[in-house]
Amino acid sequence: MNLKWSVVAIALIASVSCMRNAEKKELPVLGAKDVVKQDENGENYIDTVYAQIDDFSFTDQDSNAVTGDYYDGKVRVVDFFFTSCPTICPKMKKQMLRAYEEFEGNENVKFLSHSIDTRHDSVPVLNDYATKLGIEANRWKMVTGPEEDIYSIADEYLVSAAEDSTAPGGYVHSGAFVLIDQNHHIRGYYDGTLPKDVDQMMVDIKTLLEEE
Repeated sequence: MNLKWSVVAIALIASVSCMRNAEKKELPVLGAKDVVKQDENGENYIDTVYAQIDDFSFTDQDSNAVTGDYYDGKVRVVDFFFTSCPTICPKMKKQMLRAYEEFEGNENVKFLSHSIDTRHDSVPVLNDYATKLGIEANRWKMVTGPEEDIYSIADEYLVSAAEDSTAPGGYVHSGAFVLIDQNHHIRGYYDGTLPKDVDQMMVDIKTLLEEE
């Protein structure tokens, strides 16, 4: 399952890169679309429906509930991590912090990090981690919740997240930052360990802000 979504995400990143190279300013909407429906006469027709990621409920570093409604009308950047991660997470958080600082003062840009280590990353642990980063919960939420819910929403974002006893730290997850627009649609994937990818993400955030 996780390998499948990793392959899908890689394909999507490549597709988006090609579109950008073609100098298309409008960002594509990614995910499921082109659904066959029937009208009142029983005739089939194609209705373009884009996947939305807006049905969830988690708990942030300040013990507050976080639902999809919180991000209505907002651009958000999403990733998956765990606080004891010894590999890519520190690089990802350094790059996410760059974007966080770039959009300081803009209430229409939010950041959302899902912990995949639900046993260790309690609310106090997430709060301490956020405090060390120097971030505010109203702009960047670090959330926890039932393990099955975390992994389920990773599938919706088309990224990998799983427990793996053979991996450093005991977990594996995607290094992608996922860009979500004001209507909860997926609009881009970026390697969260690469400054050049995050530079492009910040450009694309500004493009989404201009759309509205």
